[in-house]
Amino acid sequence: MKILVTGGGGFLGQALCRGLVERGHEVISLNRGYYPVLRELGVGQVQGDLADAHAVRHAADGVDAIFHNAAKAGAWGSYKSYHDANVVGTQNVLDACRLHGIARLVYTSTPSVTHRATHPVEGGTADNVPYGEGFKAPYATTKTIAEKAVLAANDASLATVALRPRLIWGPGDHQILPRLVSRARAGRLRIVGSGENHVDTTYIDNAAQAHFDAFDHLAPGAACAGKAYFISNGEPWPMRKLLNALLETAGAPHVDKHLSFKAAYRVGAVCEALWTVLPLKGEPPMTRFLAEQLSTAHWYDMAPARRDFGYVPRVSMDAGFERLKAWLRDHPV
Repeated sequence: MKILVTGGGGFLGQALCRGLVERGHEVISLNRGYYPVLRELGVGQVQGDLADAHAVRHAADGVDAIFHNAAKAGAWGSYKSYHDANVVGTQNVLDACRLHGIARLVYTSTPSVTHRATHPVEGGTADNVPYGEGFKAPYATTKTIAEKAVLAANDASLATVALRPRLIWGPGDHQILPRLVSRARAGRLRIVGSGENHVDTTYIDNAAQAHFDAFDHLAPGAACAGKAYFISNGEPWPMRKLLNALLETAGAPHVDKHLSFKAAYRVGAVCEALWTVLPLKGEPPMTRFLAEQLSTAHWYDMAPARRDFGYVPRVSMDAGFERLKAWLRDHPV
């Protein structure tokens, strides 16, 4: 098949492109930039912005299916920048599917669409964990709008599914791990709360596998069509253990200092005010949304994904850390 991957140059995007090529598909990636690594994989590239309807229609012309993975993530930025990428961009993808008669759309969502302040999620599924409300971050707000649009678009001519991978990590990560390591080495990293809150994460190969499994089962009327699914390794770890395991793979110092949730929340509020009024460059070191995320339990039940499209994590947490450590020997941070 000929498949379009939006954001194929990113962390998960590259894993999706690589896996689809290995499965014998012709792959096109819509990116804002140009990526030599995609060229080496044999992936065609169309440069353009998700918010540009013409660019999206052009990239989708002649494809059989779309993996809509691109999004504006992060903890900071104007609402408009998130809305343009995540809401307008997703609507452009849906419109392109209708225009070109594309029958399958796998959408990369996020567990953040269910975030509710300090309300923990323990063993949750999309059936028993409702959408969040009162979001303090435009990322969660706009991804919620986009996911609802994708699921509402599911019908007899377009089968859609939304996957919510939780905190993706592993070889090729040039975002989360480098930031953690940099702050740990500078002595500026803190555990928010006790650090005993259990959280799910997803090794990169498992995140990609979930997308392939869902795609293989997706069709009008399929069990997974029109539904959302949490995706993770299914091995929740205490936040303290997770952070230190990631730091250890990179040879960075462990973090053992704590910041209470109330203190982190106050720091986040002050940072948000300063970054708004001054404004300062880059992302704040803490936000209210981040303080809530770091101090709260978030882990999920993989049974629905296993039942409806056969997703079973193939790489355990321990095996994933060994692979990451091996990769970091040649790609130090």
